[in-house]
Amino acid sequence: MSQTLSTTYERSGRSHFMGALRCPVILASLTIFTLFLSILSLGIGAMSIPPSQVFYVLYEGLLGQSDLQGNSLVILQIRLPRILMALLCGAALSVSGALMQGLFRNPLADPGIIGVSAGASLAAAFIIVIGDTLLASFIGPLPFFALPVAAFIGALLAVLLLSAVSIKHGQLSVVTMLLAGIAFSALAGACLGLLSYISDDRQLRDITFWTMGSISGASWIKVAAVAPFILPILIMVPLLARGLNALSLGEAEAFHLGIPVQRIKVFTILCVAIAVGAAVAACGLIGFVGIVVPHILRIAFGADHRLLLPASAIAGAALLVCADSIARTIVAPAELPIGILTALIGAPFFMWLLLGKQRSMLQ
Repeated sequence: MSQTLSTTYERSGRSHFMGALRCPVILASLTIFTLFLSILSLGIGAMSIPPSQVFYVLYEGLLGQSDLQGNSLVILQIRLPRILMALLCGAALSVSGALMQGLFRNPLADPGIIGVSAGASLAAAFIIVIGDTLLASFIGPLPFFALPVAAFIGALLAVLLLSAVSIKHGQLSVVTMLLAGIAFSALAGACLGLLSYISDDRQLRDITFWTMGSISGASWIKVAAVAPFILPILIMVPLLARGLNALSLGEAEAFHLGIPVQRIKVFTILCVAIAVGAAVAACGLIGFVGIVVPHILRIAFGADHRLLLPASAIAGAALLVCADSIARTIVAPAELPIGILTALIGAPFFMWLLLGKQRSMLQ
């Protein structure tokens, strides 16, 4: 009997040790892979630069000895801010998808269901059409930051509106927010169509390209503007892991486990609104990152949010860096909008995952 108990405790301890070791190993592997992709991406483009030269330029840049000519100019002023923007926005979109899937207890949930993308799109189209037509006559040409600022404000206002509609008796109903988000997205789509109808050719082209998504306009100024919104969210998100794990059992069960359910809901939605609002404001609409990446990681590593949330951030960053590298080389010297590329890759891959899951259920 004592030998049996000893064997059981030994296996339990070994299992706990392996579980504790598994998380940092996976995260370290994903981080190394993402760094490798980023270094590789710095050398890819119309001007190909070998990795050894990339490391040398980065080393000189850190020492402040770069002359910003030739390869140094291309890497430090064009490609590096672009890759940092891709890392930030990819992490924001992917971790927001993981948060939404955990909150709604649905692996197909997406940040767009709470109106973030719809609000940002409507505000961006409004500033392109109405702002360009009316405001320009008073203040002259709109400043370059008018569009991203409007998109960010529109995303936050949309979430605040849907949250206000979804709160009843001091409690936030995720089901009501889901339904309200669907209705708001339909209304925003209709308003976006109306703005497109009354716009001129240049304004229509601007709306179209913005909704396709692109990182081509990334600069150090834009990275500095986006980072204060996204980085704090990425740092705070792991604090939600325990609450989301408990919510997967149901709201009543989570409440009995001592989880502040309403506070978790509000904080999760606020984090998603800020992170996705900043990403959409900087890069336009980029689809499928928030659905595909967390879904794949959930299948590969399980639904424990202590691993899923940081892994989603790192893998999402890697995916967007990879997609951006392909987008700026596949039709060179032109550039394919990254939103088109993520949809072309993400949609078929996601369908393949769903069909594979359906076949496994039928067997």
